[in-house]
Amino acid sequence: MADGTLEVTHLSVQERYRADLIDDDNDPVEVGYVDYTQDGDRLALTHTVVYERFGGRGFAAQLVKHVLDDVRANGQTMVPVCSYVQKYVEKHPEYQDLISD
Repeated sequence: MADGTLEVTHLSVQERYRADLIDDDNDPVEVGYVDYTQDGDRLALTHTVVYERFGGRGFAAQLVKHVLDDVRANGQTMVPVCSYVQKYVEKHPEYQDLISD
């Protein structure tokens, strides 16, 4: 399976964003996910996972960027509970405005 752009699906009932790559048979293969809890327009991003066999390829950063862009597009705010999300926002200050008070 070649590296490529992730397809990210928002599974709102599960409070999860799932990241998939398309395999050689054109089937999605789950790479990882971001879990959250929601309180009104505020999402607490609680957990980021990229499965070990997909590690080291930048997929976690692509996934978190997608989630944060979606939060912004939906007029929401977020609480970065997950340490990976915290570090991502530190490195990408353009997302600081999304952090809920």
